[in-house]
Order: sequence, then C-alpha cells, then structure tokens
Amino acid sequence: MRVTSLGHAGMLVETEAGSIVCDPWFIPAFIGSWFVFPRNDQLSDDLLERIENADFLYVTHLHADHHDEPWLRSHLPRDIPILLPGYPTREQQRTLARLGFTEFVRTVDGEELEIAPGLTIAIHTEVSITDGPGGDSAMMVSDGSSRIVNQNDCRTTDLDALRSHGPVDLHWLQYSGAIWYPMVYDMPDDDKRRLCEAKVESQFTRAMKYVEAIDARAVVPTAGPPAFLDDDLWHLNMITGDEMSIFPDQRTFLARLAEHGRRGELAIPGTEFEVDPDGIDVRHPMPDADVEAIFDHKERYLRTYQADWQPWLDDMKAGWPAESTDLLATLKAWWEPLLRMAPTLCGAVGANCLFRAGELELVIDFRDAQVREFAGEPYAFRFDIPRPLVEQVAADRAVDWSNSLFLSCRWTGWREGDFNEYLYNFFKSLSVERMRRTEAEAIRKLDPPTETEPEIEIGGYVVQRRCPHRNADLSVFGEIESGKSGDVLVCTLHGWKFDCDSGRCLTSADHPLTIRRA
Repeated sequence: MRVTSLGHAGMLVETEAGSIVCDPWFIPAFIGSWFVFPRNDQLSDDLLERIENADFLYVTHLHADHHDEPWLRSHLPRDIPILLPGYPTREQQRTLARLGFTEFVRTVDGEELEIAPGLTIAIHTEVSITDGPGGDSAMMVSDGSSRIVNQNDCRTTDLDALRSHGPVDLHWLQYSGAIWYPMVYDMPDDDKRRLCEAKVESQFTRAMKYVEAIDARAVVPTAGPPAFLDDDLWHLNMITGDEMSIFPDQRTFLARLAEHGRRGELAIPGTEFEVDPDGIDVRHPMPDADVEAIFDHKERYLRTYQADWQPWLDDMKAGWPAESTDLLATLKAWWEPLLRMAPTLCGAVGANCLFRAGELELVIDFRDAQVREFAGEPYAFRFDIPRPLVEQVAADRAVDWSNSLFLSCRWTGWREGDFNEYLYNFFKSLSVERMRRTEAEAIRKLDPPTETEPEIEIGGYVVQRRCPHRNADLSVFGEIESGKSGDVLVCTLHGWKFDCDSGRCLTSADHPLTIRRA
C-alpha cells in the first residue's frame, strides 16, 4: 500500500486492488482565509495524474477544507464512485450530485465493505450537531496486508471503534486547531493568550488519547494547520510560537509524540508512505534539508507563498458584493420561520444576540423567535461581521455559517458568559432539514419525553416515535430501506436497524421496536 499526502487532510491511497483519493483540497477556503500548509500548488505532474485517475473518491464531510467544491467542479470523472459516509441525511450526496457526480456507494457506520477484490474500507461517522448537522467521518482502509486509519478531524466518541478492524500501520490524525475561538473574541490580551495556550494543550491531549487508542505503528499529523496569507489574518500563523493562535504546526506535535515514545512521521504535500508488513518507508518530494527549511524559516516560506497568491487574494476581495439588498428583511424572512420551529433550541440560547453587519444592527430575539432592528435592548452575544461577507452568504443561502463564514476568522465576537453551543447550532442549521434535526437533538438532550408518545407513520409502517437506542425522534431520523430479505427501518442518527416485520433490532440484542404495517 502506498499513501501519498496531498496536503492538509488530503491523501491518495493506492493498492494493487484500486486507489482512493481522499479530501483533495487545493483552492483556498473560507472566504480566502485558509491556505494549505505546506503549499500543495506545486505537486508533480505524475501525482496530479494519479489523483485524476483514482478509482474512488472519499470526502469526509462538507467543510470547505475537505469538500473543495471549486476544485471538484472541474476535476475527476463525473462517474467516479464516491464512498459516502452513512450520515442521517442525504445532504452530502445531493451536494455532490449538483456538481454532476453520478455514482455513489452508501456505507453503513462502522461496517466493513469490500469495494474491490482485496480492498476493504469501513467508514465511521459522528453525527452530533457540534460536528455540523452534516456530520464528520473517518475511514479505515485495508488491502489485506496493511491497514491505515484516516481519522483527519473526526472526533469519534468511540475510541475503540477504528481499532476494532485489526492492527493499524498508519494513523492520520488532526492535532492543530480548526476553530475561530478565542482569536476573534473581544477580551484582554492576557486572557486571550491564556485561552489559546489552554486550547492548544487540550487539542494535543485529545489527539494523544486517539493515538493511544489506535496504537498504530506510526502516526502522521494531518488536517492542519492552515496558512493565513491575507495580511488581515497574518497574526494567526504560529511562526515563533509566541503568537496568540491555536494553529501549531506539525513539528510541534511530532515532538509531543516523541516525548511519549510514539513514532511520528512528517508529511508534506507529495510525501509517500510505502506500507507493508515489514516496515514503513517514507519519501519526501524534496531533499530533507529543503523540508526542514519550510519550518526553520517559516516566515520567509510564508511570505513567498503569499506573494504568489496575492493577485488571487486581490481578485477575490474585489468580487465581494456591494451593499445592495434589504439585508434585514432578507434575514428576517429566512430566520424567523426557523426560530419558530426550534423552541427548545431557542430556550437553550435564552437571550438576545446583537448582529452587526457594517452599519446595520439587528437583534436575534431567541425568546420571542424574532429578528428585528436593534433598539438598544440587552444582549448576551454579539457578532460584528463585514457587510459584504454577510451579503454573500445570504445571497448563497448558506445553510452552515460556521463553514461559510465563521471559520474565515474575518469577524469579531463577544459573549457575556460561557460558550453556548445552541447559539452556534442555530447558525449551523439554516435550512428546514437541518433545523429539524437540530431541534430534535436539543429535545433529546434537554427535554426527553417522560410519557408515551403517539405512534407515527413512516413509509407504510406505524412505529413508536422514539428509537430504543438513544431516544432519537424517528419522525426525523427514521427511514425505510427495502432489500431482498424484506424492509428494514434505519434510525439514521446512529445507523441502528430494525426488521420491519418483527421489530427485532438487527444492530444489537434486546432493543426491539414496536412496528406494524399501516
């Protein structure tokens, strides 16, 4: 098995049985804020050809540093089979289908699937709203003699699941930051520095838990950090290590791995790992001294990178939309129906949010499910975002503002108290489909039913409303799948399956479901 780094979370897995290109990201993401580090715009022609001719495509999730829509739109055959994680909704499949892709291989959470003779995968999903309502995923790949785990930035809660398929040779794992907090928040510098340092340490601690659980022969730090080439964001790069940032680079985590007696391997775009039962051979696309220079002289490297991409950045900013719409009316018509369908979420936010887009000031009143012009009322949260960026995501009808806007770090924020996950869950769920799932998740966490609820009807069957596994609302997460052996009800929140004729749980014993034909 040969695994080649494409930069960030991207990789090309090649075996005698077939090849899989994973998370190819080349075009700067999040409103031109994130660039691949080290740069991957100078890959060899041979590697680019191998990427274009891969047998399968795997996109872990819909964040733009994994799902590179501009690149995907013009690369890869439209009929390349796409390995789909078993998410609760078909949003990812619909998104890829809109780009013209036609062939999809749906997988079941954690189940092994032979996609070609001698080539087996298993995709594990995380479906918490904090992962984005679309979810996140990780994949195991085996060719029968070697096995890798591509965990990227999937924060699986089952530390043994990815290890359950057998001993792992290479473990690709995120360790660096992938969030805007605390850098964009208004707070004293001493507090921000302390929080940044604590965040980096928590990232490393979490990553080491995964390292210990998977216990691979070697670990490859991946999926970060990005490079920030816009001068407005340059301060987010960690160059000397003293910056107020949560984006340490690969060598910092490699040192942590060494402290714990773990083998870590540096990957830059084009680095190849030849994996077989006898060992792991690592080859960089340039001399070792040139690899070291990227990190030893990081600011010089980034300034050269910046100069090459400055025209692109200038053109991108010139294309930001002008102030041309009744933005308050647009957001009011869009958001108020979503607020009304999520009373549990709104109650969990429980306060006003001041939202500033340039000179426009509006308040999101979560208690009364209203969006209106700000009139000086008290608020517990505040966002200050350049008006053109809000105009753009509103024009795009972006359903996940964490992906489309917040990860850009091109804004500032403030909050009165602690982090409120439900506020951000609102901004991740700006469609009816997403908000329905988000409200159901909030109910499951905050207000689980205490009395028997009326049965519901799904696909010709009458069924109890709640899944016996984790109490998920089957009116939201339940789907009927038909097969040769009969119909199966699938709770898509966690992938549990039930026989429609008997109600017997096909995933685990002693979890029967009450179900009958309508």
